[in-house]
Amino acid sequence: MRAAILTASRRALGPAALSMCLLLLAPPALAAEGWLEVHADDGRVIAALPMPEGEAWCLEWNHSVAGFAVLDCYRHSEGRMVLERSHQPDFAAGLGHLPGRGRQVSDGEGGYWIEQIDEPVPGNRYHLRVGSPEVNHRLVVGGERISLSRLAANRRVTLRLTLSD
Repeated sequence: MRAAILTASRRALGPAALSMCLLLLAPPALAAEGWLEVHADDGRVIAALPMPEGEAWCLEWNHSVAGFAVLDCYRHSEGRMVLERSHQPDFAAGLGHLPGRGRQVSDGEGGYWIEQIDEPVPGNRYHLRVGSPEVNHRLVVGGERISLSRLAANRRVTLRLTLSD
């Protein structure tokens, strides 16, 4: 529900009003700990979710050749954005496990998880060229999915973990 409110509200509200709306929607403890933000190249925040210490989220997308969903999963750990694990249903183009970078385990359905990657993301941010609607890059937080491709298809964005003072 938070994502739906954010997506609908961001068109009607300016950045300051939207920030206040999100702060009012978030429980006080969440508002003080951090946010997962997606910034367009012009600096606009196109998505923002409360991201307290210990919370996890994934970036999910459809593989551009095979079409199946791929997941990279992160956690807010001690003030850092940390890549924890990745799910890959196949060894398709561009995918695979690098020895020494996590531990590959079966997902029980023909694919695999790379567990225990535990790599901090430099600067708590990374750039992403958002794919077309067919690729459908999306943030997955709890049971919610926010389609970045619907918000910024074929554009560069920056995903970042922002910490409160």
